[in-house]
Amino acid sequence: MDALRNFHKPVIMYGAGISGRGAAEVMAHIDMQVYLYNDEPCTIDDKLAQTLEAVGGGLVIGHERYAELLGQVGLVVLSPGVPCDSPNVLLAELVRGIEVISEVEFAYRIYQGNLIGITGTNGKTTTTTIVGEMLKRLRVPSAVGGNIGLALSKEVEKLPPTAWLAAELSSFQLEKVVKFCPDIAVVLNLTPDHLERHHSMEAYGDAKKNIFRKQRAGQYTVLNYDDPIVREWAAESQGQICYFSRKTVLPQGIFMQNGNFVIKWNNTTKVVCNIDELHLFGGHNEENVLAAIACGFFAGVAIEDMADVLRNFHSIEHRIEYVKTIKGVPYYNDSKATNTDSAIKALEAFPKGHIILLAGGHDKGTDLAPMMALAKEKCDALILLGEAKERFYEAAQAAGVANIHVVNSFEEAVNTAYSIAKEPQVVLLSPACSSYDMFKNYPERGRYFKELVNALPL
Repeated sequence: MDALRNFHKPVIMYGAGISGRGAAEVMAHIDMQVYLYNDEPCTIDDKLAQTLEAVGGGLVIGHERYAELLGQVGLVVLSPGVPCDSPNVLLAELVRGIEVISEVEFAYRIYQGNLIGITGTNGKTTTTTIVGEMLKRLRVPSAVGGNIGLALSKEVEKLPPTAWLAAELSSFQLEKVVKFCPDIAVVLNLTPDHLERHHSMEAYGDAKKNIFRKQRAGQYTVLNYDDPIVREWAAESQGQICYFSRKTVLPQGIFMQNGNFVIKWNNTTKVVCNIDELHLFGGHNEENVLAAIACGFFAGVAIEDMADVLRNFHSIEHRIEYVKTIKGVPYYNDSKATNTDSAIKALEAFPKGHIILLAGGHDKGTDLAPMMALAKEKCDALILLGEAKERFYEAAQAAGVANIHVVNSFEEAVNTAYSIAKEPQVVLLSPACSSYDMFKNYPERGRYFKELVNALPL
């Protein structure tokens, strides 16, 4: 915090979304002269505009003004949505020699408390939410932030040095970290995603590894033993490795044994609770719980408090979220499944199959064969929509999926599911795609699905 209070050059906060606006406000509060920059025209509320103007900054739009500002500033902070290889970023970094960091890195530099960083392709939000509930049991202030809720810098602004913060971190947020070093770093899994931005799995994985690259002895790196790629990353961390596994009884770590969530650490073995006591279901959620237990344990949360949190925790919104049962058929909203691996985990969560699956949206171009092979096994019907529907249809046919419906709207998808569904089937929205072809984001998509389901005749 002190170093940034003494930062005398102006700063550009690049991107005027939620993260950018929140971070710019924090910068102004610590007397940094900040320009909130956006490529495209946008507006900000009057209060924020006045806050920025009070420190000599303001809202700046367009490349020409940005290029002019580069002659004055000493730091560029990126919102997660700004690609690191965009021309404006390269102009600042490579041509002008200005330091470029992520909003998460900025948050880290102003925060003096304890930090848990959680990343992975899938399961971040659920795990972070559970950890956040566990941290509330400590007798110190706590918060969650990052890819969940407000900008991370906004969450840390008023936290004291005694606080604990759980941060959900995407690969976008981890691309431009420099000093970032959480006390506990968690990697849940790694499967293909966001390749349109990272261009390769290697680059995607490298961004994820930034969560533990600066760790040192006395800090913890929590890795998924069941993920063969993530397991090997232990060799690249200087932190103390703690594996978690739902398939293997580990000599040390967090694992499942006879349905129990077990902590085995420093020659001590403790049982937290049993899977039958939880409201969550599916193998992916077992992994999320194991990772959350590791975080709670190393943060000092009592075993009985962790157990109580887990027994009272229900699925988060948009992640295999139960909506309603109509004519004996339950409907589930899994709008957060924005990639094929997440959709696979959702299909696996229903061991009896008989699924009517709604899938499709903005196509990320990932391999569909594994998902469609499972759909053939688990799904009584597949309803496809959105930009990806034709490619999904071809992949489904190639996999031998028999009952495929291609529809032209979200409303038609839900109505088609309703018209064919009967006991013991379930209707599952798990798109395996992002939502940008029809919606602003996956929460908007999920809420609309729930609205349509709740309007169906009983």
